[in-house]
Amino acid sequence: MNDMITVRGFVASEVKSSTTTRGTSTASFRLGTTERRYDRASNTWVDGNTNWYTVQSFRYLAGHVGCSVKKGQRVIVVGKLRLRQWEHEGRVYHVAEIDAESVGHDLMWGSANFTRMNGTSAPAGSAPPVETVSAHEDSPGWESDDEDEQVPPEHETVTTGLEEDGTGTLMVDTTTGELVGAGA
Repeated sequence: MNDMITVRGFVASEVKSSTTTRGTSTASFRLGTTERRYDRASNTWVDGNTNWYTVQSFRYLAGHVGCSVKKGQRVIVVGKLRLRQWEHEGRVYHVAEIDAESVGHDLMWGSANFTRMNGTSAPAGSAPPVETVSAHEDSPGWESDDEDEQVPPEHETVTTGLEEDGTGTLMVDTTTGELVGAGA
């Protein structure tokens, strides 16, 4: 089974980080998701069944998970669901695994401080392309030349064009990925 799934839950184990024999970084942890519902008869919230998943991540994501995710935290995981079964001593066992494509903290339960990594810590093609503009671009007959390309500065603040409650423009520090300016 290779179905995409999004799961919200709590990290139920410490993250186990390792490296394969071919040098690929891996990280895994157990994720629990407990159904909650409101019982009108008793006027309280009641816990339902808990589903358990083993979340596996690889390469750059594994490194980020190992540094960022801790036991007890609430997270959201997006990935491919795999259901496996095996038999041991006459008993059949089942396990649900998620090959994670994204893992993040669930901000419904707290706040997080995101740090964007530089280009060497993300896979090629995962970061948005840097748009280069030259003063000659509007000129007829202008052709792209590597010498005319502009390199973005190391530390830059860009305007997102989004408004925060209609009070102004949001600014993002491209080095850290954080909001800057008043009210941020």
